[in-house]
Amino acid sequence: MRGQMFGWRWRPNPLRRRSDVVEAWTVLLVVFLLVLGAPAAGIAVGRWAHGDARAHAAAERAALDRVSAVVVENAPDPVPTAHGDKQPMYWVKARWTEPAGGSRTGEARVPAGTDRGDRADVWLDSAGRSVQAPPTDTAVWQHALSMGTCATGGVVGIVLLGHLVVRRVAIRHRLAEWEQEWARTGPEWGHRWA
Repeated sequence: MRGQMFGWRWRPNPLRRRSDVVEAWTVLLVVFLLVLGAPAAGIAVGRWAHGDARAHAAAERAALDRVSAVVVENAPDPVPTAHGDKQPMYWVKARWTEPAGGSRTGEARVPAGTDRGDRADVWLDSAGRSVQAPPTDTAVWQHALSMGTCATGGVVGIVLLGHLVVRRVAIRHRLAEWEQEWARTGPEWGHRWA
């Protein structure tokens, strides 16, 4: 019995309606889009986002100067963690030699627990101000993966929403077709043969 039930919408059947065939093709299209289309969209968007973020990070690195600074004040103590997580970063005073040759004191972003006299990298903009470091390769990959994941989820959502709409329309058509059939055959069932 189970073998006869599978694929009944594809075989000629007196109970099959046109809406059943449309729904069967829609299910096939939805499966195809979920299995192949959504991952392909995620990969394409992820690759584009990776290339764009990498180019942006390279342009930012080219526009900034990195200098080595000596930390002038202690950063707050490290925060105890259960799993050895990454420590928070703090802005502390530091002293460095500018690329042009002058000495300057400003702020450097260092991890918690950095002591006075330790060295830290400082990124300077064209005006010589200390700015946040450009994105690392890890940040670029995280951006690409998150964009690809969002694109995949978006395609899945759109496909499932489209399937829901088609299914509701198919159910309405199916009920209308059954109503027409019953209007045609119902009176015959009401006759009593003497």
